[in-house]
Amino acid sequence: MQATAIVLAAGQGTRMKSALPKTLHRLAGQSMLRHLLASCETAFDRIIVVLGPGMEAVRKEAEPHICVVQQDRLGTAHAALQAAEHFGDGQVAVLYADNPLIRPATLQRLLKSHAPLRLSLLAFRTAVPGNYGRVIVGADRLVSRIVEATDASAAERTVNLCNAGVLCGSAAEMLRWLRDVHNDNAKKEYYLTDVVALARADGRSVLAVEAPAEELGGVNSRAELARAEAVLQGWLRDAAMDAGVTMIDPSSVFLSADTKLSADVTIEPNVFFGPGVRVAENVTIRAFSHIEGATIGAGSIIGPFARLRPGATLDEDVHVGNFVEIKAAHLASGVKASHLSYIGDASVGTDTNIGAGTITCNYDGYNKHRTTIGAHVFVGSDTALVAPVSVGDGAVIAAGSVITQDVDPDALVLARGRQVQKPGRAIEMRAAGSAAKAALKGTN
Repeated sequence: MQATAIVLAAGQGTRMKSALPKTLHRLAGQSMLRHLLASCETAFDRIIVVLGPGMEAVRKEAEPHICVVQQDRLGTAHAALQAAEHFGDGQVAVLYADNPLIRPATLQRLLKSHAPLRLSLLAFRTAVPGNYGRVIVGADRLVSRIVEATDASAAERTVNLCNAGVLCGSAAEMLRWLRDVHNDNAKKEYYLTDVVALARADGRSVLAVEAPAEELGGVNSRAELARAEAVLQGWLRDAAMDAGVTMIDPSSVFLSADTKLSADVTIEPNVFFGPGVRVAENVTIRAFSHIEGATIGAGSIIGPFARLRPGATLDEDVHVGNFVEIKAAHLASGVKASHLSYIGDASVGTDTNIGAGTITCNYDGYNKHRTTIGAHVFVGSDTALVAPVSVGDGAVIAAGSVITQDVDPDALVLARGRQVQKPGRAIEMRAAGSAAKAALKGTN
């Protein structure tokens, strides 16, 4: 039977103090909504996302899943009901988009726990339950009720089993219970948690499926977002090291959810990976490097203090050294750019050496232009290549050159002013300078 996930994403996130909808705040380079949808996609046959009015950015993020709109924010049960026509006749689970770290295995356990005449919910244990609703379990190990922290007795507040808010039941019963929820509370809202009492009143058993607290803590503030980031980074680092990656100081390495690291990659401290990075085997990434949207070939060495920006593609055995920036450029195998250079909108051929201080001048104030450098080229230090320009295979460019025209293969090119020497002129300049300084003092 079909399993349907209803993801509630209509929250504005006022506690985040941001114009950005809460569920679009990012963890490891991806929105909270996208994290939860990725987990749901492994467990459910269909996903429906409930939005608030005017949340087109959230709708776009939810693609290709069906979206429905909760025009009036009347509570979580009311939000879930907006998807009623999509419930189908199988299992329905209601989840919150600001609970982004639920892992696929947990959702699969939730679905397996469900049986006819039963409601299941996710719960977690924590030493500091705080404001979480308490899950009260009877002698039969079934949930008897959920008590909000503000309504709990002194004894109930000591209970450390907390409600994560996720419910799962049969489509027909879930629909009936949602429609029976009343808003006789201080906020006059229709609360999803009331479904538990309605299920119990119908004689249904309610089962708490426990999962680790780090998966189920919601994100409603910037501080909670930072805590979720720390949890997710720990998972990503552990997965990378389990796959054969060496991290000298794992806690200082930040990964994106889609970072792909091959076996025998070594990462030194304080390295940041933005979205869209692929790293082949036997690569060394040295300290304080920043990499995003880049592909790095086997055996390459990056950094320290290197920056690879989107569109950087490095083949095998490329060396990119300290304070070198690569953007929208292809470096063929064996290329070396070891010091203080910028290579943007360029192609660099096999075994070419880029001297210190080299830049590709790719922007004329209006448009970007491309630089093409052939194979086995030697580019001397402090060279400026004014795009669009091409350098042929085997050419040698003298240090300090400004290249504004194409260079033929195997040519030696010098494009700098002639050095002129004036013997003794430095003495005259110093004397004139001293006299001018003394005259200036005399007038003050």
